[in-house]
Amino acid sequence: MDKLFARLAVPEFLQNRRLRGIAIMTAGLAILGIVLSFLLNWIFGLVVLVLVGLATWGVFNTMAEIGADTTQYISDLSFQIQQGGQEALIRMPPGVLILGDNDQVEWLNPYLQRYFEDQNVLGRPLKDVDAELAQLVTDTPPETLSTVKWRDYRFTLYVQPDFHAVYLYDVTHYQLIQEQYDNEKIAIGQLFLDNYDEITQSMTDQDISNLRNYVTNELSAWVQKFDMYLKQLDDDHYFILAYAKSLAAIEADKFKILDTIRESTSKQNFPLTLSIGIAYGDPNLNKLADQAQSNLDLALGRGGDQVVVKAADQEARYYGGKTNPMEKRTRVRARMISQALQELMNESDQIFVQGHTQPDMDSLGACLGIRRIAKMNHKTCWIVLDQETVHSDVQRLLDDLKDYPDIAESIISPETAIEKATDQSMLLMVDHSKPSITIAPDLYQRLENRVMIIDHHRRGEEFPENPLLVYIEPYASSTCELITEMFEYQSQESEPINKVEATAMLTGIFIDTKHFSLRTGTRTFDAASYLRSAGADAIEMQQYMKENVDSYLQRNHLIELVEFVNEDMAVVTGEDDQTYDPVTAAQAADDLLNMSGVDASFVITRRVDGRVGISARSLGQINVQLVMEDMGGGGHLSNAATQISDKSVTEVKQQLLDILNKKDAPVGEA
Repeated sequence: MDKLFARLAVPEFLQNRRLRGIAIMTAGLAILGIVLSFLLNWIFGLVVLVLVGLATWGVFNTMAEIGADTTQYISDLSFQIQQGGQEALIRMPPGVLILGDNDQVEWLNPYLQRYFEDQNVLGRPLKDVDAELAQLVTDTPPETLSTVKWRDYRFTLYVQPDFHAVYLYDVTHYQLIQEQYDNEKIAIGQLFLDNYDEITQSMTDQDISNLRNYVTNELSAWVQKFDMYLKQLDDDHYFILAYAKSLAAIEADKFKILDTIRESTSKQNFPLTLSIGIAYGDPNLNKLADQAQSNLDLALGRGGDQVVVKAADQEARYYGGKTNPMEKRTRVRARMISQALQELMNESDQIFVQGHTQPDMDSLGACLGIRRIAKMNHKTCWIVLDQETVHSDVQRLLDDLKDYPDIAESIISPETAIEKATDQSMLLMVDHSKPSITIAPDLYQRLENRVMIIDHHRRGEEFPENPLLVYIEPYASSTCELITEMFEYQSQESEPINKVEATAMLTGIFIDTKHFSLRTGTRTFDAASYLRSAGADAIEMQQYMKENVDSYLQRNHLIELVEFVNEDMAVVTGEDDQTYDPVTAAQAADDLLNMSGVDASFVITRRVDGRVGISARSLGQINVQLVMEDMGGGGHLSNAATQISDKSVTEVKQQLLDILNKKDAPVGEA
């Protein structure tokens, strides 16, 4: 019907179905009226016919005019829309770029052309026109808004691959405002002179004044260089206020102020080191200040002479920490910790002490020492140990403990410990501070608000949230050394440490110091002397340190696989289908340091638990701790390790080599 009306040249308004329906219905009513009129009276019918004819003619003309006007309006509107779209495409602020199948520039609007100036771009591959823009287009995910930088401008880039179209909207003005806002965010820092009190104890007033003036002048020049604010709070404590832009600048500078002050004061025979904690990213200044203090505590817990930059809920960034921590703990601190430990023990109904997984002699010796201190204070103490996963030296000690029923009965499994624990119990974590490597994680969860830590490793980012007491001394040789110092402040009327406990603790010190050759200070020898006088047996120590034939052969086999990196670093890679005991790998790493020219060693092996472990050692010139932290582990400057899951030995080796070979590798001279 529509086609028929169109062929008959019926007016356009009648080609509309709705209007045509109205017209047909109206015509039908008119015809019906005329017929009825003629039936009543032919004269009346004739009059009605004339009137209907006139009305029909008038309506027809009116509708025709309306239809014509409507058609003209739609035509004009379509033209305006089309013309406006074309004008907008040509003149609108977003730049439009149309590419061909081979990424040739087929068309661009005048707005985008001005960024190319007089350069002829049509018909040329985009990579030849502008390689930077071509790379940005390639790297931008399709149909995703991305903010990019091109030719000193900031653009919102959008790519439509189906139409080979690229849209660029200049947002430089708004982006600069955003960057200014980000650059002017506040960062708060706490700066501490690590060993100021120890150094100034033996100095004259004039020397102290000169030292204070030197440090203040150096720090003032440093903050002025980076547009920061510095306020001295105490002789050894400063407050820092900075913008985020200044923080980025001093991070790029790697906090060279640490090296400047340490090297200058060392030449004057009073080596002074700094520790800094900086927090950023939180609009709440109170929370920012608390985070800065927490970051400073983390820097000090890692041994000082370093900087920790961290925002809440983000990973920390470490700078410095390339020197061995100096012995700056005092007997006063040891006495205070000992007294605090006694008070906590007296407030608890029972004590649980546990070391790390795969415990060594230092870990178990420390547990025995804590148990003896608890006995001296008339408290029940349980040593939590998984006896199914101990090494041969620890097993020999456990066999000897069978001759001491009271000690042997105090050693319980993690499952038994959970059953015995109450809300008033206290848990001591010795020789470690990471909950993830503790022997009984469930016990830690049960007593996480009743935890004390005694450790000699540098504190890591993973740390208990609310410990009752923390005694971390990275400059101590071993945890056994720290605990030995506490015996002096216990009741002299209590039963003293016995022979097997003294022997185990001295063995722990002996092994951790590599026969008193590494990380050994005067306090180490004092502790060893005390344990020797308490009955430590040198012959029994040798028995504990003996290794079986299989371990000896495995260690020598690993050493045969040695490769050298940068001439001074030895790397050993075990077979991926063979497992090695972690102690054997650690012994191999120690032995490699005896080779001429080797300053650091790394032994990579597959562990029994399926993970790949790295034992890292150095003579102190290379900071293996930073290397291992970069791979998710930690430790000391000269003794560190890590364990990695879901990777092969070869993949872990390549990851290690990438770290050792990169220009900004986290290693450096002590």
